[in-house]
Amino acid sequence: MRYTNLGKSNLKVSRICLGTMHFGNRTKENEAFEIMDRALDMGIIFWDTANVYPSSGMRGDTEAIIGRYFQSRKGTRQRVVLATKVSGLMEDIDDPNFDRGISAYKVRKHFNDSLERLQTDHIDLYQVHHIDRSITVEEYWGIFERLVADGKVLYMGSSNFPGWGLAKFQAAAQQRGFLGIISEQTMYNLLCRWPELEVLPAALDLRVGVLPYMPLAGGILTGKVKSESGSRTESVENEYGISVTSELLNEYRTLCNELGESPVAVALAWVLSNPAVCSSIVGVRTLSHMDDLERASELILDEETLKQLDEIFDTNKGRPIRTSMPAPEAYAW
Repeated sequence: MRYTNLGKSNLKVSRICLGTMHFGNRTKENEAFEIMDRALDMGIIFWDTANVYPSSGMRGDTEAIIGRYFQSRKGTRQRVVLATKVSGLMEDIDDPNFDRGISAYKVRKHFNDSLERLQTDHIDLYQVHHIDRSITVEEYWGIFERLVADGKVLYMGSSNFPGWGLAKFQAAAQQRGFLGIISEQTMYNLLCRWPELEVLPAALDLRVGVLPYMPLAGGILTGKVKSESGSRTESVENEYGISVTSELLNEYRTLCNELGESPVAVALAWVLSNPAVCSSIVGVRTLSHMDDLERASELILDEETLKQLDEIFDTNKGRPIRTSMPAPEAYAW
């Protein structure tokens, strides 16, 4: 496993980040424990979750599973760079102060609830799950500066922010003498290239480390020849307007075969080849999904291969933009 600094911080993270959003729903607790054991054995020390995972009606279960894992495996919490998120609706209650978004009022409760579920006294990387266009920079940084000053949060990150959002909040942090955002999660893969327009260039210039999620396009780029009914792969197929049996993906699989590499390793290595990217989040559902992750971390694609991948995927300009919405909602999951 390779490691790198996360953005402009001196925090070291593994080039592969363990995504946990399936824990508690599609992945039962005992298998989640096995996945986390194997992740540490492989050197994957960077783990990502969110307070709203895994889904409606089960929000918080993923954090709780991770917390029970830490309690059952003494010493493991100290080995993990733990990231979670805040922003979403946690309870189906009619209370405007707990709708999706950020406020000092809301963060105070949701942060403490995350600590309790994760059975830890601090969060290494606390991420705002979606940009809130209505909050002032004074309230935004006032909330999180206090958490950092109290030692409850070590670093701040963002998720699903547009390029202008990164610039806005980083400029305010700099004016306040605060480190600000060190990482940004964005959906990025061979089929979704929209972040290359603004998010990745802004992040690179601001030294914000990019953490792509869905690097395998929900499973489409894994080399599967069919998708299961109701699966994430099927839902992504429908939205992208592409089938796992399409000619485009057949060309991709052929290239991978010629390289002697798995489609998973190539797709992840391609994402990691972008200079703005620090680590790629892989949402692992089963132990078998981890088989190619070490190779992906080590694989360096040469210029000719990168050119061939661009040529293959040039006929599909990425996930269609929802023109009724601004970025990143226009393309983000």
